Amino acid sequence: MKQKIKKIFIIAGEVSGDVLGAKIMREMSGVEFVGIGGQNMESCGLKSIFPMSDLSVMGIVEVVARAKTLKARIKQTVDAIINEKPDLVLTIDSPGFAKAVVGNVKKSGTLKNTKFFHVVAPQVWAWRPKRAKKYAKIFDKLYAFFDFEIPYFTKYGLDVVAVGHPISDGLDKYKSDNTKDKIITLVPGSRMSEVKKLLPVFHKTVDMLINCGYRDYKFVIPTVETTETYVREHIKNWKNKPVLIDSKERYQLYANTYIAIVASGTVSAELAIMHIPTIVVYKMNPLTILLAHILLRVKWASLVNILMNETIFPELLGKNANAYAITDCLQQLTLPHVRKEMLHKLTSADKKWNPRKQKPTAVIAKDILSSI
Repeated sequence: MKQKIKKIFIIAGEVSGDVLGAKIMREMSGVEFVGIGGQNMESCGLKSIFPMSDLSVMGIVEVVARAKTLKARIKQTVDAIINEKPDLVLTIDSPGFAKAVVGNVKKSGTLKNTKFFHVVAPQVWAWRPKRAKKYAKIFDKLYAFFDFEIPYFTKYGLDVVAVGHPISDGLDKYKSDNTKDKIITLVPGSRMSEVKKLLPVFHKTVDMLINCGYRDYKFVIPTVETTETYVREHIKNWKNKPVLIDSKERYQLYANTYIAIVASGTVSAELAIMHIPTIVVYKMNPLTILLAHILLRVKWASLVNILMNETIFPELLGKNANAYAITDCLQQLTLPHVRKEMLHKLTSADKKWNPRKQKPTAVIAKDILSSI
């Protein structure tokens, strides 16, 4: 008798989750995938029930502004899960959306045999620690990246597996020595709200750097599907136009980058692992910044700084994310002794990303398959 194909409803809400979701999907065979994702997961056969970009929003005020759309998408996703009756629901990051969807599915009481797993532990150690208890109530298993995250959830009875950071897998081959091309890489983010705030800052920064003598440098922006059209239109009027490349080529670009100027997020972790001198910038609604100062329990936004408990990548956040401050930081990073010190600290951080030297996505996939 032919074995029934297992069905997994998989959800990613932003580009980093889409990349991770695709890697997990590739590690599984004999599984039917339905759900929400972007071009990476779609290349693995997923047909997203709606555009992933509808979920790509960050910041307290920004989420409130998109509340109507998000509420509709939550309901649509809940209805789809109930209709599909999957063996397992796998949510990836996007903690607010994931928790709302799974909570409502469970509240419906219609799926008795479906399991609910989540990838990427919400950063309860940074803010809103009580979320750990709520996650423990609705999820059956959590895949965390770091060992230190485990106790925050296990004390409430949630099964947690620390797998190492998935972006550490495969990036070693892109590491090179400190001889870089004259490339300054600009990453304004993957969410439209981020890009709209940071592109004007990057525009002024490029012009300022050119005026400061960086004429021989090439400025490059790796684009992502959620914002490529906007970026392409926006830079048409730039006097000093950056080169645009597809995100699929980003790792080779990073490997050849002299200095990167990036939005806070997964990309800063990728660059830390690849030992690329980086400046992290972020602009948010002023009210979001105020609330963050009140609620946050950590000093930094960049994961490498948090892991090492010191400032390795300089962070320019809020009003400090301006062309003058970025230019000053970049000029510092051209000094040999400053670069050497940063690279030494990035090397010290290597052991933090994946201490067990395992392939995180393979560990996740194998564990999921053994659970359904």
